[in-house]
Amino acid sequence: MLKTKITPLALVLASLSTPASANLIISEYVEGSSNNKAIELYNTSDGELSLDGYNLSLYSNGNPDLASPNNTLDLTGSLAADGTFVIVNTGSGDELRGKANIESTVTYFNGNDALVLTKDGIIVDSFGQLGFDPGSSWSEGGVSTANKTLRRKADITAGRSTATDTFNPSEQWEQFDQDDFSNIGFYGEETEPTPEPEPVAPLECGTTKTLINVIQGEGGDSELLNTEVELEGIVTADFQGTEQLGGFFITSLDVDIDTNPLTSEGVFVYFADTAVDIGDHVRVKGSVAEYFNATQIDDVSQVEVCATSLTTTATKIALPVTDVADLEAYEGMLVSLEQPLIVTNNYGLGRYGEIGLATERLYQGTQIALPGDAANTIEAENLKKQILLDDGSTKQNLDPASYPNAGLDAYNTLRLGDTVNAITGVMGYSFDRYRIHPTLQPSFVATNPRTEAPELHTDADLRIASFNVLNYFNGDGQGAGFPTSRGASSEAEFIRQEAKIVSAIAAIDADVIGLMEIENDGFGANSAIASLVNALNNEDSHNEYAFVDFNVDKIGTDEITTALIYRANKVVQYGTAAITTQYPFDYSNRAPIAQSFKSIDSEEVFTVAVAHLKSKGSCGSAEGNNADLGDGQACWNEIRVVGANAFADWLDNKPTGIEDDDIILVGDMNAYAMEDPIRAFADKGYKNVVAELDGDTKGYSYSFSGRIGSLDHAVASESLLAKVVTAKYWHINADEPISLDYNVEFKSDSQVASLYADNAYRASDHDPVVIDIQSTPAAEPIPEPQAPELDPEQNFNISENSPIGTVIGQLRFSDADAQYTPVVGFIVSGHNAITIDEQGRLIVADDLDFELERKITLMVQAKDSAGNLSNAQLIYINIHSDEPSNGDSGSLFWLTLLALPLTLLRRKKHNKKILTRML
Repeated sequence: MLKTKITPLALVLASLSTPASANLIISEYVEGSSNNKAIELYNTSDGELSLDGYNLSLYSNGNPDLASPNNTLDLTGSLAADGTFVIVNTGSGDELRGKANIESTVTYFNGNDALVLTKDGIIVDSFGQLGFDPGSSWSEGGVSTANKTLRRKADITAGRSTATDTFNPSEQWEQFDQDDFSNIGFYGEETEPTPEPEPVAPLECGTTKTLINVIQGEGGDSELLNTEVELEGIVTADFQGTEQLGGFFITSLDVDIDTNPLTSEGVFVYFADTAVDIGDHVRVKGSVAEYFNATQIDDVSQVEVCATSLTTTATKIALPVTDVADLEAYEGMLVSLEQPLIVTNNYGLGRYGEIGLATERLYQGTQIALPGDAANTIEAENLKKQILLDDGSTKQNLDPASYPNAGLDAYNTLRLGDTVNAITGVMGYSFDRYRIHPTLQPSFVATNPRTEAPELHTDADLRIASFNVLNYFNGDGQGAGFPTSRGASSEAEFIRQEAKIVSAIAAIDADVIGLMEIENDGFGANSAIASLVNALNNEDSHNEYAFVDFNVDKIGTDEITTALIYRANKVVQYGTAAITTQYPFDYSNRAPIAQSFKSIDSEEVFTVAVAHLKSKGSCGSAEGNNADLGDGQACWNEIRVVGANAFADWLDNKPTGIEDDDIILVGDMNAYAMEDPIRAFADKGYKNVVAELDGDTKGYSYSFSGRIGSLDHAVASESLLAKVVTAKYWHINADEPISLDYNVEFKSDSQVASLYADNAYRASDHDPVVIDIQSTPAAEPIPEPQAPELDPEQNFNISENSPIGTVIGQLRFSDADAQYTPVVGFIVSGHNAITIDEQGRLIVADDLDFELERKITLMVQAKDSAGNLSNAQLIYINIHSDEPSNGDSGSLFWLTLLALPLTLLRRKKHNKKILTRML
């Protein structure tokens, strides 16, 4: 994202009036092919002008600092009245160099670079907009600064001293063809007259010609390079508009097609002066050229339309190809892919009208394979599966964007993972990519829809998350202080940024959230972290958000830091908030932070730490094992590995003072899932939570160059990992076009409104990681109620003289759900002399008489607490006599005689009870 930032010195200088002696202006600008570049200066006065004190400075790619140009030429000497001074690139061709007053490297410019002419340090004229990068060129009103010669309009006699104002080249400049040097060195009245053109004989269709397949040949560059040819073909695509490619594609006539599959039958004609239509049979005279390694017909002098309304058939191709170079055989041809293709890159959608397509989602090699040969093989295969869809427009920030079908806006998005079922267009090549310029509008299908929020797992009672908030800087915290060194460039942008981030965090609904890329300005009332928490509480009235205060002015030395926020109505801080700035966290790797928490409901204790390891960029100073070793891990890998090991050791020492093994580390590790730092964490006992639960490493949080992978991770100790019930990425950012973010640069006024919504989508460039934890064991599910069961026909024995209360025996019964609905009693019928208690014990409840009743039969059912009854079963109680047999003698006989009266009395009572029952 480009930011315009002008130094205070520049603002002062730019505001000063042009001095009376400033009679020098930039009068001609040449941005030709190769190094054909020149600037012409003109003395507008009627007297000789001293050039001493004048300087011409070059500011490349939006360089905003007037005091630090990329190149400067100090002028000396004098210039006659109405005279010109020509500055030429040393690498220019002989024709242009022959017109030079001086050769200088200040002419190392392209169409997007600004030039400033100063007199004694004060701006007197300028070309382009200082401090702003327009992309490839400033282009408006049919005048472009790229690959053209521009001449100052004759009525412009004073320089443009407001170098930071928006630059519209059509206001003061006239456009001429590339490499037109005819007027360089002349201005105004001294311009050499243009001779009348010689009569041109019309081209004759059907005569001897050079075939397109011969022009293309089998290889990359044409063997007829710089050769003037006449060729014929049928127009398959027309991109002659001023904001298009500036030409048209033609394909061979049927009779001219050869049998060699390696030679293309199509070519691009860079010419717009003669209008053509699709289906025209044309004859073209021009030179064979290579433009960004694509063969084309350039320097066209004539185009003749031989016939109209012809039809052509697209050549069917398919992905993947065996080799990327195989597509060279179709360069310039009308082709079709009749297969489902998946959107893999939408980064250039809004800016350049480009969409990356492939046969499947493409992963970073080191996301799914080990670094080295395995990862590099993945990337080599990726190249064979992809193609670029290019809308054929050279205008940046097209409004509306070319895709999706109904136009891109905040609610009609085009996400990575969406699909298109067929593509028809012409095959082009530029910027090292084969691309198809569609001739039929493609129809995209939203196969990867947005989700409103990450759903909480039914068993979870804690949620931990990680979120990179992409340079959340709040100025001075009171509405001023913009632009900041990172993040929003104005308060209006910050309001838009904050609204999206707050929407995302509120929807995540986490109890603890680790943040990355938040402004490192302490913990005061106007700090960035305080601003974010206040905004969250204003948005979410159901929760009470708070931040962990580490009681320092800054954490480490970087402009950005990590942070911890939490819901004080769900968890409380426990122990001491900890940081360390010891090696390897004194530089590159951001300083680690950690805090322990306790759940208010479950009293679960756990520690959350946040990491942001060294990025993969800025490789120029990387040396040794920190250099890019070509294994897919990019540069600074070694310092990330050292950081991972040191972080794990620090956590093992319980820096918060809480001796609890439940530890989780979240953050932006700047390493994909199979890279050394993530495996170093695992070796230390901190496993990749998402990968462990998924069983693979296909989860992703980031998209770069059409490849997805996870730079953001949660790694956990063994004890905490066992409590994780789900772990996922919420794809609100990586899949969305960057055009939907909060920034207003590179957008029309209507797009500033239509592409923005205060929702979570494209709140950042990284997806949040969401971890759901079950801190208390889940209750076992209650089974369906089951009736108890009694064993059938159970038999018991009892003596006739057993006293009341004697336990006869224990019923045999079972109950499958006894822990939920235990047996609470028994229903007994058939006899009153026997009862059964709640435990199933048979008990004597009345006198028993062997002579009157030798067997008692009961009907019994068991009953559980839910009222379920077992099947009724017959239970038998056998009564045995206490009297001795007839063979008994001696003292036992006399004892029997003595007991006889008692026995008769007992039988009399028993008979009375029987009679009572009968009555």
